[in-house]
Amino acid sequence: MFESLSDRLDTAFKNLKGQGRITELNIASTVKDIRRALVDADVNYKIAKEFTDSIKEKATGEKVINAVSPGQLMVKIVKDELTDLMGGVETDLDLSGNPAVILIAGLQGSGKTTFSGKLANYLKTKKGKSPLLVAGDVYRPAAIEQLTILGSQINVEVYSEAENKNVVGIAQNAIKEAKSKNKNVVIIDTAGRLAIDEVMMTEVANIKSALNPKEILFVVDSMTGQDAVNTAAAFNQRLNYTGVVLTKLDGDTRGGAAISIKYTVNKPIKFVSSGEKMETLDVFYPERMAQRILGMGDIVSLVEKAQEQFDEVEAAKLEKKIRKNQFDFEDFKTQLQQIKKMGNLKDLMGMIPGVGKQIKDIDINDDAFKGIEAIINSMTVEERRNPELMNPGRKQRIAKGCGKDLVEVNQFIKQFDQMKSMMKTMNKMPMGKLAGFGKR
Repeated sequence: MFESLSDRLDTAFKNLKGQGRITELNIASTVKDIRRALVDADVNYKIAKEFTDSIKEKATGEKVINAVSPGQLMVKIVKDELTDLMGGVETDLDLSGNPAVILIAGLQGSGKTTFSGKLANYLKTKKGKSPLLVAGDVYRPAAIEQLTILGSQINVEVYSEAENKNVVGIAQNAIKEAKSKNKNVVIIDTAGRLAIDEVMMTEVANIKSALNPKEILFVVDSMTGQDAVNTAAAFNQRLNYTGVVLTKLDGDTRGGAAISIKYTVNKPIKFVSSGEKMETLDVFYPERMAQRILGMGDIVSLVEKAQEQFDEVEAAKLEKKIRKNQFDFEDFKTQLQQIKKMGNLKDLMGMIPGVGKQIKDIDINDDAFKGIEAIINSMTVEERRNPELMNPGRKQRIAKGCGKDLVEVNQFIKQFDQMKSMMKTMNKMPMGKLAGFGKR
Protein backbone atom coordinates (compact mmCIF):
# COMPACT_ATOMS: atom_id res chain seq x y z
CA MET A 1 0.00 0.00 0.00
CA PHE A 2 1.39 3.42 -1.06
CA GLU A 3 4.82 1.84 -1.69
CA SER A 4 5.58 3.98 -4.75
CA LEU A 5 4.52 7.21 -3.03
CA SER A 6 6.54 6.30 0.07
CA ASP A 7 9.64 5.68 -2.05
CA ARG A 8 9.25 8.99 -3.91
CA LEU A 9 8.79 10.98 -0.70
CA ASP A 10 11.79 9.24 0.87
CA THR A 11 13.88 10.30 -2.13
CA ALA A 12 12.67 13.88 -1.72
CA PHE A 13 13.71 13.96 1.95
CA LYS A 14 17.16 12.60 1.11
CA ASN A 15 17.94 15.96 -0.49
CA LEU A 16 18.02 17.42 3.02
CA LYS A 17 20.00 14.68 4.75
CA GLY A 18 23.49 15.68 5.72
CA GLN A 19 22.70 19.37 5.39
CA GLY A 20 23.20 21.50 8.47
CA ARG A 21 20.24 23.76 7.91
CA ILE A 22 17.19 24.29 5.77
CA THR A 23 17.55 27.05 3.19
CA GLU A 24 15.10 28.46 0.69
CA LEU A 25 17.10 26.74 -2.05
CA ASN A 26 16.93 23.19 -0.68
CA ILE A 27 13.35 23.73 0.48
CA ALA A 28 12.36 24.61 -3.08
CA SER A 29 14.01 21.46 -4.42
CA THR A 30 12.44 19.19 -1.81
CA VAL A 31 8.98 20.71 -2.17
CA LYS A 32 9.17 20.29 -5.93
CA ASP A 33 9.99 16.59 -5.51
CA ILE A 34 7.13 16.15 -3.01
CA ARG A 35 4.67 17.80 -5.41
CA ARG A 36 5.82 15.56 -8.25
CA ALA A 37 5.46 12.47 -6.01
CA LEU A 38 1.89 13.43 -5.11
CA VAL A 39 0.89 14.06 -8.71
CA ASP A 40 2.39 10.69 -9.72
CA ALA A 41 0.27 9.14 -6.95
CA ASP A 42 -2.79 10.52 -8.76
CA VAL A 43 -3.39 13.45 -6.44
CA ASN A 44 -5.03 16.38 -8.22
CA TYR A 45 -2.40 18.99 -9.18
CA LYS A 46 -4.28 21.85 -7.51
CA ILE A 47 -4.42 19.92 -4.23
CA ALA A 48 -0.75 18.91 -4.53
CA LYS A 49 0.28 22.52 -5.14
CA GLU A 50 -1.71 23.91 -2.21
CA PHE A 51 -0.32 21.15 -0.01
CA THR A 52 3.29 21.80 -0.94
CA ASP A 53 2.84 25.60 -0.74
CA SER A 54 1.72 25.12 2.86
CA ILE A 55 4.76 22.93 3.57
CA LYS A 56 7.07 25.53 2.05
CA GLU A 57 5.51 28.29 4.13
CA LYS A 58 5.98 26.38 7.37
CA ALA A 59 9.47 25.15 6.48
CA THR A 60 10.79 28.65 5.79
CA GLY A 61 9.98 29.91 9.28
CA GLU A 62 12.93 31.27 11.25
CA LYS A 63 12.93 28.40 13.78
CA VAL A 64 12.98 25.82 11.02
CA ILE A 65 15.80 27.48 9.06
CA ASN A 66 18.00 27.26 12.14
CA ALA A 67 17.07 23.63 12.83
CA VAL A 68 19.84 21.13 13.52
CA SER A 69 18.18 18.21 11.71
CA PRO A 70 16.39 19.62 8.65
CA GLY A 71 15.58 16.24 7.11
CA GLN A 72 13.71 14.98 10.17
CA LEU A 73 11.99 18.30 10.63
CA MET A 74 10.74 18.29 7.04
CA VAL A 75 9.34 14.77 7.54
CA LYS A 76 7.43 16.01 10.59
CA ILE A 77 6.03 19.00 8.70
CA VAL A 78 4.90 16.77 5.83
CA LYS A 79 3.38 14.26 8.27
CA ASP A 80 1.38 16.99 10.00
CA GLU A 81 0.19 18.42 6.69
CA LEU A 82 -0.77 14.97 5.35
CA THR A 83 -2.71 14.32 8.56
CA ASP A 84 -4.65 17.57 8.17
CA LEU A 85 -5.27 16.93 4.46
CA MET A 86 -6.80 13.52 5.24
CA GLY A 87 -9.09 14.87 7.94
CA GLY A 88 -7.00 15.45 11.05
CA VAL A 89 -8.81 13.09 13.43
CA GLU A 90 -10.87 9.91 13.19
CA THR A 91 -14.67 10.23 12.93
CA ASP A 92 -17.12 7.94 14.70
CA LEU A 93 -20.32 6.48 13.25
CA ASP A 94 -23.62 7.95 14.37
CA LEU A 95 -25.45 4.90 15.75
CA SER A 96 -28.37 6.75 17.32
CA GLY A 97 -31.91 5.70 16.47
CA ASN A 98 -33.89 2.52 17.03
CA PRO A 99 -32.72 1.02 14.83
CA ALA A 100 -29.83 3.10 13.50
CA VAL A 101 -29.98 2.97 9.69
CA ILE A 102 -26.77 2.88 7.63
CA LEU A 103 -27.07 3.21 3.85
CA ILE A 104 -24.21 1.87 1.70
CA ALA A 105 -23.68 3.45 -1.75
CA GLY A 106 -21.08 3.29 -4.52
CA LEU A 107 -20.29 2.01 -7.98
CA GLN A 108 -20.48 -1.65 -8.93
CA GLY A 109 -17.23 -3.42 -8.13
CA SER A 110 -16.20 -0.95 -5.43
CA GLY A 111 -16.65 -3.56 -2.70
CA LYS A 112 -19.99 -2.42 -1.22
CA THR A 113 -21.35 -5.87 -0.44
CA THR A 114 -18.13 -7.13 1.15
CA PHE A 115 -17.86 -3.92 3.16
CA SER A 116 -21.46 -4.30 4.35
CA GLY A 117 -20.55 -7.69 5.77
CA LYS A 118 -17.37 -6.36 7.35
CA LEU A 119 -19.26 -3.44 8.90
CA ALA A 120 -21.87 -5.78 10.38
CA ASN A 121 -19.07 -7.91 11.83
CA TYR A 122 -17.32 -4.80 13.21
CA LEU A 123 -20.47 -3.49 14.87
CA LYS A 124 -21.29 -6.90 16.31
CA THR A 125 -17.84 -7.81 17.66
CA LYS A 126 -16.43 -4.41 18.61
CA LYS A 127 -19.49 -2.29 19.39
CA GLY A 128 -21.77 -4.92 20.88
CA LYS A 129 -24.54 -4.19 18.38
CA SER A 130 -27.14 -6.54 16.90
CA PRO A 131 -27.09 -5.71 13.16
CA LEU A 132 -29.41 -6.73 10.33
CA LEU A 133 -28.05 -6.81 6.79
CA VAL A 134 -30.43 -5.85 3.99
CA ALA A 135 -29.96 -7.07 0.41
CA GLY A 136 -30.95 -3.94 -1.52
CA ASP A 137 -29.26 -4.80 -4.82
CA VAL A 138 -32.24 -6.39 -6.58
CA TYR A 139 -30.73 -6.29 -10.07
CA ARG A 140 -27.81 -8.61 -9.46
CA PRO A 141 -28.92 -11.97 -8.03
CA ALA A 142 -25.32 -12.79 -7.12
CA ALA A 143 -25.30 -9.78 -4.78
CA ILE A 144 -28.12 -11.23 -2.67
CA GLU A 145 -26.39 -14.60 -2.58
CA GLN A 146 -23.05 -13.01 -1.71
CA LEU A 147 -24.54 -11.03 1.18
CA THR A 148 -26.33 -14.14 2.45
CA ILE A 149 -23.05 -16.09 2.44
CA LEU A 150 -21.24 -13.27 4.24
CA GLY A 151 -24.04 -13.06 6.80
CA SER A 152 -23.75 -16.78 7.53
CA GLN A 153 -19.97 -16.45 7.99
CA ILE A 154 -20.36 -13.82 10.71
CA ASN A 155 -23.66 -15.16 12.09
CA VAL A 156 -25.63 -12.03 11.16
CA GLU A 157 -29.16 -12.27 9.74
CA VAL A 158 -29.75 -11.05 6.17
CA TYR A 159 -33.12 -9.66 5.08
CA SER A 160 -34.02 -10.08 1.41
CA GLU A 161 -37.07 -10.29 -0.85
CA ALA A 162 -35.95 -12.14 -3.97
CA GLU A 163 -39.04 -11.39 -6.07
CA ASN A 164 -39.52 -7.77 -5.02
CA LYS A 165 -37.89 -5.05 -7.16
CA ASN A 166 -39.12 -2.15 -5.01
CA VAL A 167 -35.97 -1.34 -3.02
CA VAL A 168 -37.64 1.34 -0.91
CA GLY A 169 -40.34 -1.15 0.06
CA ILE A 170 -37.72 -3.81 0.89
CA ALA A 171 -35.85 -1.34 3.08
CA GLN A 172 -39.01 -0.26 4.90
CA ASN A 173 -39.97 -3.89 5.51
CA ALA A 174 -36.47 -4.56 6.78
CA ILE A 175 -36.85 -1.78 9.36
CA LYS A 176 -40.06 -3.43 10.63
CA GLU A 177 -38.26 -6.78 10.74
CA ALA A 178 -35.40 -5.24 12.72
CA LYS A 179 -37.76 -3.72 15.29
CA SER A 180 -39.65 -7.00 15.71
CA LYS A 181 -36.38 -8.88 16.32
CA ASN A 182 -34.70 -6.20 18.46
CA LYS A 183 -31.99 -5.47 15.91
CA ASN A 184 -30.49 -2.07 16.71
CA VAL A 185 -28.58 -1.42 13.45
CA VAL A 186 -29.80 -1.90 9.88
CA ILE A 187 -27.19 -1.92 7.10
CA ILE A 188 -28.63 -1.55 3.60
CA ASP A 189 -26.48 -2.72 0.67
CA THR A 190 -27.65 -0.90 -2.48
CA ALA A 191 -27.22 -1.51 -6.21
CA GLY A 192 -24.33 -0.05 -8.17
CA ARG A 193 -23.48 0.52 -11.82
CA LEU A 194 -20.25 0.45 -13.77
CA ALA A 195 -20.51 4.23 -14.10
CA ILE A 196 -22.59 7.02 -12.57
CA ASP A 197 -26.16 6.32 -13.60
CA GLU A 198 -29.25 8.51 -13.12
CA VAL A 199 -31.51 5.54 -12.34
CA MET A 200 -29.13 4.32 -9.64
CA MET A 201 -28.73 7.81 -8.17
CA THR A 202 -32.50 8.32 -8.04
CA GLU A 203 -33.03 4.94 -6.37
CA VAL A 204 -30.48 5.59 -3.63
CA ALA A 205 -31.83 9.13 -3.14
CA ASN A 206 -35.34 7.69 -2.75
CA ILE A 207 -34.14 5.25 -0.09
CA LYS A 208 -32.49 8.13 1.73
CA SER A 209 -35.68 10.22 1.57
CA ALA A 210 -37.88 7.36 2.80
CA LEU A 211 -35.66 6.16 5.67
CA ASN A 212 -33.66 9.24 6.72
CA PRO A 213 -30.58 7.13 7.59
CA LYS A 214 -28.17 8.30 10.28
CA GLU A 215 -25.22 7.33 8.11
CA ILE A 216 -24.75 7.23 4.34
CA LEU A 217 -21.38 5.71 3.54
CA PHE A 218 -19.88 6.05 0.08
CA VAL A 219 -17.68 3.06 -0.76
CA VAL A 220 -14.85 3.73 -3.17
CA ASP A 221 -12.21 1.50 -4.74
CA SER A 222 -8.93 3.16 -3.74
CA MET A 223 -7.13 1.63 -6.73
CA THR A 224 -9.04 3.95 -9.09
CA GLY A 225 -7.18 7.01 -7.82
CA GLN A 226 -8.43 10.38 -9.06
CA ASP A 227 -11.43 8.75 -10.77
CA ALA A 228 -12.56 7.69 -7.31
CA VAL A 229 -12.38 11.29 -6.12
CA ASN A 230 -14.43 12.50 -9.09
CA THR A 231 -17.06 9.80 -8.50
CA ALA A 232 -17.17 10.70 -4.81
CA ALA A 233 -17.90 14.31 -5.69
CA ALA A 234 -20.76 13.30 -8.03
CA PHE A 235 -22.36 11.05 -5.42
CA ASN A 236 -22.01 13.70 -2.75
CA GLN A 237 -23.91 16.24 -4.83
CA ARG A 238 -26.93 13.92 -4.88
CA LEU A 239 -26.70 12.17 -1.53
CA ASN A 240 -24.76 14.50 0.77
CA TYR A 241 -23.35 11.39 2.39
CA THR A 242 -21.82 11.33 5.86
CA GLY A 243 -18.57 9.50 5.23
CA VAL A 244 -16.26 7.65 2.85
CA VAL A 245 -14.97 4.08 2.92
CA LEU A 246 -11.77 3.20 1.05
CA THR A 247 -11.60 -0.42 -0.07
CA LYS A 248 -8.90 -2.61 -1.65
CA LEU A 249 -6.04 -0.90 0.13
CA ASP A 250 -4.11 -4.16 -0.17
CA GLY A 251 -4.06 -3.72 -3.95
CA ASP A 252 -1.75 -1.68 -6.16
CA THR A 253 -3.02 1.67 -4.93
CA ARG A 254 -1.08 4.85 -5.61
CA GLY A 255 -2.69 6.67 -2.70
CA GLY A 256 -4.34 9.56 -4.55
CA ALA A 257 -7.86 8.80 -3.31
CA ALA A 258 -6.89 8.47 0.35
CA ILE A 259 -4.91 11.70 0.28
CA SER A 260 -7.26 13.97 -1.63
CA ILE A 261 -10.83 12.72 -1.19
CA LYS A 262 -11.43 14.54 2.12
CA TYR A 263 -10.21 17.80 0.60
CA THR A 264 -12.48 17.39 -2.44
CA VAL A 265 -15.79 16.44 -0.82
CA ASN A 266 -15.16 17.69 2.73
CA LYS A 267 -16.46 14.42 4.16
CA PRO A 268 -14.43 12.25 6.53
CA ILE A 269 -12.94 8.89 5.60
CA LYS A 270 -14.46 6.63 8.27
CA PHE A 271 -13.12 3.19 7.36
CA VAL A 272 -10.43 1.52 5.28
CA SER A 273 -10.73 -2.06 4.08
CA SER A 274 -8.36 -4.61 2.59
CA GLY A 275 -8.76 -8.22 1.54
CA GLU A 276 -11.80 -10.47 1.75
CA LYS A 277 -11.60 -11.55 5.39
CA MET A 278 -14.43 -10.17 7.50
CA GLU A 279 -11.96 -8.96 10.16
CA THR A 280 -9.98 -6.73 7.77
CA LEU A 281 -11.83 -3.48 8.41
CA ASP A 282 -10.16 -0.60 10.24
CA VAL A 283 -11.27 2.77 11.50
CA PHE A 284 -9.44 5.44 9.49
CA TYR A 285 -6.91 7.37 11.56
CA PRO A 286 -5.41 10.20 9.45
CA GLU A 287 -2.25 10.54 11.52
CA ARG A 288 -1.53 6.81 11.47
CA MET A 289 -2.07 6.70 7.71
CA ALA A 290 0.28 9.67 7.25
CA GLN A 291 2.93 7.83 9.26
CA ARG A 292 2.55 4.72 7.11
CA ILE A 293 2.77 6.73 3.89
CA LEU A 294 6.01 8.26 5.15
CA GLY A 295 7.44 4.86 6.07
CA MET A 296 7.25 5.61 9.81
CA GLY A 297 5.20 2.49 10.59
CA ASP A 298 2.05 2.30 12.67
CA ILE A 299 2.89 0.48 15.86
CA VAL A 300 -0.30 1.70 17.60
CA SER A 301 -2.55 -0.05 15.08
CA LEU A 302 -0.38 -3.17 15.24
CA VAL A 303 -0.73 -3.31 19.04
CA GLU A 304 -4.48 -2.77 18.79
CA LYS A 305 -4.84 -5.60 16.30
CA ALA A 306 -2.86 -7.87 18.61
CA GLN A 307 -4.97 -6.87 21.60
CA GLU A 308 -8.15 -7.75 19.72
CA GLN A 309 -6.89 -11.35 19.60
CA PHE A 310 -5.53 -11.17 23.14
CA ASP A 311 -7.35 -13.31 25.73
CA GLU A 312 -6.12 -12.49 29.22
CA VAL A 313 -7.08 -15.86 30.71
CA GLU A 314 -5.50 -17.84 27.87
CA ALA A 315 -2.41 -15.61 27.98
CA ALA A 316 -1.99 -16.35 31.69
CA LYS A 317 -2.19 -20.09 30.98
CA LEU A 318 0.33 -19.76 28.17
CA GLU A 319 2.67 -17.76 30.38
CA LYS A 320 2.53 -20.49 33.02
CA LYS A 321 3.30 -23.18 30.43
CA ILE A 322 6.24 -21.22 29.09
CA ARG A 323 7.61 -20.74 32.60
CA LYS A 324 7.44 -24.51 33.11
CA ASN A 325 8.93 -25.16 29.66
CA GLN A 326 5.71 -26.92 28.62
CA PHE A 327 4.99 -24.92 25.45
CA ASP A 328 3.79 -27.47 22.87
CA PHE A 329 2.71 -27.75 19.25
CA GLU A 330 -0.96 -27.04 20.09
CA ASP A 331 0.06 -23.77 21.77
CA PHE A 332 2.16 -22.88 18.72
CA LYS A 333 -0.75 -23.54 16.35
CA THR A 334 -3.06 -21.38 18.48
CA GLN A 335 -0.59 -18.48 18.28
CA LEU A 336 -0.39 -18.85 14.48
CA GLN A 337 -4.17 -18.72 14.20
CA GLN A 338 -4.29 -15.52 16.26
CA ILE A 339 -1.68 -13.88 14.03
CA LYS A 340 -3.66 -14.85 10.91
CA LYS A 341 -6.77 -13.20 12.31
CA MET A 342 -4.92 -9.90 12.58
CA GLY A 343 -4.92 -9.43 8.79
CA ASN A 344 -2.59 -9.37 5.79
CA LEU A 345 0.90 -10.43 6.90
CA LYS A 346 2.81 -7.94 4.74
CA ASP A 347 0.60 -5.07 5.93
CA LEU A 348 1.14 -6.13 9.53
CA MET A 349 4.91 -6.21 9.10
CA GLY A 350 4.74 -2.84 7.35
CA MET A 351 3.30 -1.35 10.54
CA ILE A 352 6.61 -1.99 12.31
CA PRO A 353 8.75 1.18 12.03
CA GLY A 354 11.61 0.68 9.58
CA VAL A 355 10.38 -2.69 8.32
CA GLY A 356 8.06 -1.54 5.52
CA LYS A 357 10.85 -0.38 3.22
CA GLN A 358 12.88 -3.51 3.86
CA ILE A 359 10.11 -5.89 2.73
CA LYS A 360 8.53 -3.86 -0.09
CA ASP A 361 10.02 -6.13 -2.78
CA ILE A 362 9.42 -9.36 -0.85
CA ASP A 363 6.34 -11.42 -1.64
CA ILE A 364 4.85 -12.50 1.69
CA ASN A 365 2.10 -15.04 1.13
CA ASP A 366 -0.83 -15.06 3.53
CA ASP A 367 -0.74 -18.86 3.20
CA ALA A 368 2.79 -18.97 4.59
CA PHE A 369 1.61 -20.75 7.73
CA LYS A 370 -0.37 -23.46 5.92
CA GLY A 371 2.60 -25.81 5.63
CA ILE A 372 3.35 -25.55 9.35
CA GLU A 373 -0.30 -26.11 10.24
CA ALA A 374 -0.41 -29.15 7.96
CA ILE A 375 2.57 -30.66 9.79
CA ILE A 376 0.99 -30.04 13.20
CA ASN A 377 -2.38 -31.37 12.03
CA SER A 378 -0.69 -34.62 10.94
CA MET A 379 0.48 -35.25 14.49
CA THR A 380 -1.53 -37.22 17.02
CA VAL A 381 -2.99 -35.33 19.97
CA GLU A 382 -0.38 -36.98 22.20
CA GLU A 383 2.45 -35.81 19.92
CA ARG A 384 1.15 -32.24 19.81
CA ARG A 385 1.05 -32.07 23.60
CA ASN A 386 4.38 -33.86 24.09
CA PRO A 387 6.99 -32.63 21.57
CA GLU A 388 9.66 -34.78 23.25
CA LEU A 389 7.96 -37.91 21.82
CA MET A 390 9.25 -37.10 18.35
CA ASN A 391 11.48 -39.83 16.88
CA PRO A 392 12.47 -40.77 13.31
CA GLY A 393 9.51 -43.12 12.86
CA ARG A 394 6.95 -40.55 14.02
CA LYS A 395 8.52 -37.85 11.84
CA GLN A 396 8.36 -40.13 8.81
CA ARG A 397 4.67 -40.82 9.42
CA ILE A 398 3.92 -37.10 9.89
CA ALA A 399 5.73 -36.25 6.64
CA LYS A 400 3.61 -38.76 4.70
CA GLY A 401 0.43 -37.54 6.38
CA CYS A 402 0.92 -33.89 5.43
CA GLY A 403 2.53 -34.43 2.03
CA LYS A 404 5.81 -32.79 3.04
CA ASP A 405 9.41 -33.96 2.71
CA LEU A 406 10.98 -35.39 5.82
CA VAL A 407 13.55 -32.58 5.57
CA GLU A 408 10.79 -29.96 5.98
CA VAL A 409 9.33 -31.75 8.99
CA ASN A 410 12.78 -32.04 10.59
CA GLN A 411 13.48 -28.37 9.89
CA PHE A 412 10.22 -27.25 11.51
CA ILE A 413 10.73 -29.42 14.61
CA LYS A 414 14.31 -28.15 14.92
CA GLN A 415 13.09 -24.53 14.74
CA PHE A 416 10.41 -25.30 17.31
CA ASP A 417 13.00 -26.80 19.66
CA GLN A 418 15.22 -23.73 19.21
CA MET A 419 12.27 -21.47 20.05
CA LYS A 420 11.54 -23.50 23.18
CA SER A 421 15.17 -23.22 24.21
CA MET A 422 15.02 -19.46 23.79
CA MET A 423 11.85 -19.33 25.88
CA LYS A 424 13.57 -21.40 28.56
CA THR A 425 16.39 -18.85 28.82
CA MET A 426 13.77 -16.11 29.24
CA ASN A 427 12.09 -17.87 32.17
CA LYS A 428 13.74 -15.58 34.69
CA MET A 429 12.63 -12.47 32.83
CA PRO A 430 9.34 -10.59 33.51
CA MET A 431 6.70 -12.39 31.49
CA GLY A 432 3.77 -9.99 31.70
CA LYS A 433 3.88 -9.10 28.03
CA LEU A 434 5.26 -12.25 26.47
CA ALA A 435 1.92 -13.81 25.55
CA GLY A 436 0.57 -10.60 24.01
CA PHE A 437 1.67 -7.17 22.90
CA GLY A 438 0.55 -5.64 26.18
CA LYS A 439 -2.65 -5.40 28.13
CA ARG A 440 -5.16 -2.61 28.00
